[in-house]
Amino acid sequence: MSTQFNKGPSYGLSAEVKNRLAQKYDPQKESELQVWIEEVTGMSIGPDFQKGLKDGVILCELMNKLRPKSIPKINVSKQNWHQLENLSNFIKAMSTYGIKSVDLFEANDLFENGNMTQVQVSLLALAGMAKTKGLHSDVDIGVKYSEKQERNFDENTKKAGQCVIGLQMGTNKCASQSGMTAYGTRRHLYDPKNTISPPVDHSTISLQMGTNKGASQVRR
Repeated sequence: MSTQFNKGPSYGLSAEVKNRLAQKYDPQKESELQVWIEEVTGMSIGPDFQKGLKDGVILCELMNKLRPKSIPKINVSKQNWHQLENLSNFIKAMSTYGIKSVDLFEANDLFENGNMTQVQVSLLALAGMAKTKGLHSDVDIGVKYSEKQERNFDENTKKAGQCVIGLQMGTNKCASQSGMTAYGTRRHLYDPKNTISPPVDHSTISLQMGTNKGASQVRR
């Protein structure tokens, strides 16, 4: 049942690249996928996984089982371009079903037996998405997608969060104005070298320290 890979290059892939891709292919996953596809569609793939799927007919039937009428027309012709059209329609239907573009294969990956590893990735993603959408199968295959977690906060919690001071940003948003010098208030000067009385409140400016604490923003 395992898939045989071509030794020569296919649509731009070198023999070395194809060999690396072939090493990542999992024959056990292929067997599980075959059982799953045959169970869902009620159709037989046959002894050769790649050849049984390359015309796209079974895959289109699979997609219609998962999402009815997603592929209205399925070509049963032996013409290459009809078979490639089936595969292209199946890939588009997978995308509509929710499969990410990075997980999709290209028609020639399957049709020319060029990158069956990517085909396997796509079908496993499809099985996982079907499981997520509630499809029950005797074959436990595919990883169920995690449901998006949404958190709802009440208005008080949201307002409290807006007053949190970001240590990196150094913001003083929502800071209290208590203890700060009122706008226009006279400020006292304190010089420890002289006999001027020491500061009695926070609005006094130390000449020695050079601080501008309590300074007004009024331009002089």
